[in-house]
Amino acid sequence: MTNEIKKVVLAYSGGLDTSAIIPWLVETYGCEVICACANVGQEEEIGDLEERAIGSGASKLYVKDLTDELCEAYIWPMIKSGAVYEKNYLLGTSIARPIVAKWLVEVAEKENADAISHGCTGKGNDQVRFENTIQALNPNLKVIAPWRIWDFTSREDLIAYMDSKKIAYPDSARNPKLFSRDRNIWHISHEGGPIEEIGAEPEESFYVLTVSPENAPDKPEFVEIEFDRGEAVALNGERLKPAELLRRLNVIGGRNGIGRANIVENRLVGMKSHGLYENPGGSILYEAHTQLESITLDRDTQHFKETVAVRYAELIYNGQWFSPLCAALNAFFNESNRNVSGSVKLKLYKGNIIPVGIASDRSLYSEKIASFGDVTLYDHKDATGFIRCFTLPSRVRAVMEKNAKA
Repeated sequence: MTNEIKKVVLAYSGGLDTSAIIPWLVETYGCEVICACANVGQEEEIGDLEERAIGSGASKLYVKDLTDELCEAYIWPMIKSGAVYEKNYLLGTSIARPIVAKWLVEVAEKENADAISHGCTGKGNDQVRFENTIQALNPNLKVIAPWRIWDFTSREDLIAYMDSKKIAYPDSARNPKLFSRDRNIWHISHEGGPIEEIGAEPEESFYVLTVSPENAPDKPEFVEIEFDRGEAVALNGERLKPAELLRRLNVIGGRNGIGRANIVENRLVGMKSHGLYENPGGSILYEAHTQLESITLDRDTQHFKETVAVRYAELIYNGQWFSPLCAALNAFFNESNRNVSGSVKLKLYKGNIIPVGIASDRSLYSEKIASFGDVTLYDHKDATGFIRCFTLPSRVRAVMEKNAKA
């Protein structure tokens, strides 16, 4: 394959790993390397990235802000589904990978590149997510995953390699964090190092977006979120675009200790891993959306939606956003959210999200029908025939079992 690779697009972050990948690709394949850095709301300084990329041997750098598109075309559809992986993970890292990989394909096609390279390790989920998307969108592009090929096994190996090439790299590489983080506008995750110890309470210093519930304000804070067809459109009466609405909710939720998760999850590659996740804004949006669905969805749709949301979460987790099944489920969630319009008021207090009010002109809830006193639309006596029909299978089985024992 070495002779076939003339131009490679590298998913570039500017960290030690991707900085080392540039000269390694040039040395190994004799190819041109074009770097591409996507902004998905990770809140990192990217001002000097071009200088660093070219200094490491790349020919050019593409930078694009994908934050708005991530919210509008990926996160907002996911909220409509209510998808949660293994009951706790709001798919923070997973949901951002398809849009980044899609953009890498676009850059590769624009540049007539032969391959895309990434810095994912061979033990994680991200390698599958990136490569699944790349192959779904352009199977002619080759993928180079250095961590599955090269002889380097540690950060120290990479530092020695860069020093031998006299190529600069971030000063933080010599004093790395004890654990790794992944951040985008939807969440931040923390994994590795001391976090791998599941028998101890995580240190407070690990968290970035949220205060501990114990240190949150003693006074509750109220938020009101308005939805139109399942999509959040306003916060506290102010209409906002998705990215800005989410940013504000992250701040509000974070100061109230909302959205922490301590999870042992099943990775796609087979192993279990322990991670800490912070989703302050996401947790609020999920709860608000769930509350509004409770009054605007009929029972069958609501229950079926809960069932397929589990499968949908797996598709996102596994990097199958661009699969036919995911597209079909997105169409279903769009249709099922057609009447999910209205507003939800929530009380945030020391890590808790407490519903305090729901309003919708599409509501299926009728106080008159639910009232014990009103018999206009539903009389207590109406239940007699229904129960006779509903319990028929149980009565037939009981008679059969009794006759069998006779």
